[in-house]
Amino acid sequence: MKIVFMGTPDFAVASLDALVQANFDVVAVITAPDKPAGRGQKMNESAVKKYAIEKNIPVLQPEKLKNPEFLEQLKAYQADLQVVVAFRMLPEVVWNMPPKGTINLHGSLLPQYRGAAPINHAVINGEKESGVTTFFLTHEIDTGAIIQSASTPISDEETAGDLHDKLMHIGAELLVKTVTAIEKGDYTEQPQPQNDVLKHAPKIFKDDCKINWNNSSQQIFNLIRGLSPYPTAFTLLNDKTLKIFKAELEDKEPAIVAGGFLTDGKTYLKFATKDGFIKLLDIQYEGKKRMAIEDFLRGMRL
Repeated sequence: MKIVFMGTPDFAVASLDALVQANFDVVAVITAPDKPAGRGQKMNESAVKKYAIEKNIPVLQPEKLKNPEFLEQLKAYQADLQVVVAFRMLPEVVWNMPPKGTINLHGSLLPQYRGAAPINHAVINGEKESGVTTFFLTHEIDTGAIIQSASTPISDEETAGDLHDKLMHIGAELLVKTVTAIEKGDYTEQPQPQNDVLKHAPKIFKDDCKINWNNSSQQIFNLIRGLSPYPTAFTLLNDKTLKIFKAELEDKEPAIVAGGFLTDGKTYLKFATKDGFIKLLDIQYEGKKRMAIEDFLRGMRL
């Protein structure tokens, strides 16, 4: 069975590597075009491209997925199945090409958390469980028939980064199981439940990352966890951005207004919420590197 793999970031590399290690015939990789990055604006290759080159797998990097030249190249590989992990939306002419269809690995337990940022939103919403799902691509995003899924608990302290790394490996294992089942023809398609109470996972913008200190401590704590390490929750301190990577809850009735802070100037900095405090542990102040709160306070007078 010939497979074309589509993906871009590190999350996708684990799945691609799992397919290669399981001796599946990955005939080509489709990934994002190289982009300039950093101060020198050097061209940056995607994590998937770097891996594919290392393994001598042909790479295609189309700007537009409907480009006739790209479609001809893709068709020439005569893939039986296409596998998508952390890529972009595909037009029907692409996902409908292989005889066995196109499958996607999604970082949630579908039908919950359809969308671009399922891992972040699960943590932001204080979920106790998450997981990964393989499904067939169709017209509507993340709505195709489910093939298999696997779940994992989310601990109270877990960040989106922690969950990302867990799901990356669980997803890679599930993908190998799914592709094996498709190759054998030993699977059933389960239509996604038409559930009215769906939680969504839209793309996260900068405004979504700003902390509203009038919210409860638990809501703010979950927001910080759900946006760490990226794109990171932030607040303003002396009119400069203060990113918060790690914090802890302090269940103590605040005697100051929500958004006000207390500090001893040495060991702690905590912000009042509507019902308690958020104690900062790991931060990055605008123009400075990421550091522990004690190091920040040592060089900063508040």
